[in-house]
Amino acid sequence: MGKKGEIVSFRPEIKVLDATIRDGGLVNNFYFTDDFVRDLYKTNIKAGVDYMEFGYRASKELFDVDKFGKWKFCDEEDIRNIVGENDSDMKISVMADVGRTDFKKDIIDRKDSVVDMYRIATYLNTIPSAIEMIEYCHNKGYETTVNIMAISNANTADLDIALDILGRSCVDGIYIVDSYGSLYPEQTAAISERYLEVGDKYGKQIGMHAHNNQQLAFANTIEALSLGVNYLDATVSGMGRGAGNCYMELLLGFLKNPKYNLIPLLDFIEGHIQKLRDDGVVWGYDVPYLLTGRLNKHPRSAIEFIKEHKTGYSNMYLELLENNI
Repeated sequence: MGKKGEIVSFRPEIKVLDATIRDGGLVNNFYFTDDFVRDLYKTNIKAGVDYMEFGYRASKELFDVDKFGKWKFCDEEDIRNIVGENDSDMKISVMADVGRTDFKKDIIDRKDSVVDMYRIATYLNTIPSAIEMIEYCHNKGYETTVNIMAISNANTADLDIALDILGRSCVDGIYIVDSYGSLYPEQTAAISERYLEVGDKYGKQIGMHAHNNQQLAFANTIEALSLGVNYLDATVSGMGRGAGNCYMELLLGFLKNPKYNLIPLLDFIEGHIQKLRDDGVVWGYDVPYLLTGRLNKHPRSAIEFIKEHKTGYSNMYLELLENNI
């Protein structure tokens, strides 16, 4: 499969999704101020971003509402308080995790909602449940994507079966998700080609969601883009769980479509991001994330290591290696 376009060209079918509130919410328990969210919403519109993801539609039966900010739950009235009727070209997205969402109770008809798209997050072993959620949201009138998490650990045969099942479903898009930030561009290229074959066969969009454990989130995103992946996730200053994600400012600076405007994003970074860091919100590349990414492991041990202000990197690496045997 060849490259799609040149570095100086652009594909109008490319869509950029801002996941700052959703993935970034994992590092501050979704406690963003309304001013932050509203300013980011306005910034994304000015910057030409195509979708803004507000957070999760999580179950209030499973998660204590007193321990999380409101973007863990994304009530309709809270989103409307920010966007009104969303009189803009940018669409609103919400993520729903398989097994963690009361979707039949909490997801209302599209005609009554300001949300445009639901992204269903699943592992390979919960694909049947994901299909049920996809069909429910589709029948309610929403755009849908499915995000298959931790694919770097996926068995090739199982992944191929899952992709074919999803290809035959009513889902609109299928996302590559490098949950552990372990992929290199060559691996991303091979995986993208497999997803794109399914996308071409069944008429599905393919997306990319990268993590930055090895400082390759941007490289992996533009590698997937170069092969024909059209839906691209990024966050402001890479804000996201652990090492974070592809930097929105890098992605918009790279894309050649004149609709994308970097200046509003730079103003937002100046006005808001440093304050988050000053308030003690921590994310971004660090050695412990490199180690878990290199060994294709969930970053939970690295997150705990950094939280405890440890610096015994070689000891951590040896422990990870021992647990990897």
